[in-house]
Amino acid sequence: MRIIESLEELGALLGQEVAVGDWFTMDQSRIDAFADATGDHQWIHQDVARAKAESPYGGTIAHGFLTLSMLSSLSRECFEIGGFRIRINYGLNRVRFPAAVPAGARIRPHFALQTLEEIEGGYQIVWVVNMEVEGGSKPALYAEWVVRLYR
Repeated sequence: MRIIESLEELGALLGQEVAVGDWFTMDQSRIDAFADATGDHQWIHQDVARAKAESPYGGTIAHGFLTLSMLSSLSRECFEIGGFRIRINYGLNRVRFPAAVPAGARIRPHFALQTLEEIEGGYQIVWVVNMEVEGGSKPALYAEWVVRLYR
């Protein structure tokens, strides 16, 4: 995990890759739990036999929104920014899912700091996040993730 001690240290990282996460396995049980939580039970995510027979991916795949929802937890494993009492997801500027995440695949996030600006009571950051799929030629996720930090 990378510890960023100060706002000055963070600012010096503008335009750079700040952290790369550890590999994380996207297993079928997590995909099923996400389907249950969201009500999205499309066969391509849950019907292993049908997906193996009919899917262009040769098996089930994770929901794109599941991969996106992993940003918060995976980022906390990658880096910590000192001096702030709370971190809030503020939104997304752009999201794309260029490649699928097959069940059982390993993924890892790459976080680059795009912008850092002062706002009332804190700072707003935009992270460019690419979610790598082990052995894949394209990322599973590209996102411009807006986060607010408050003192």
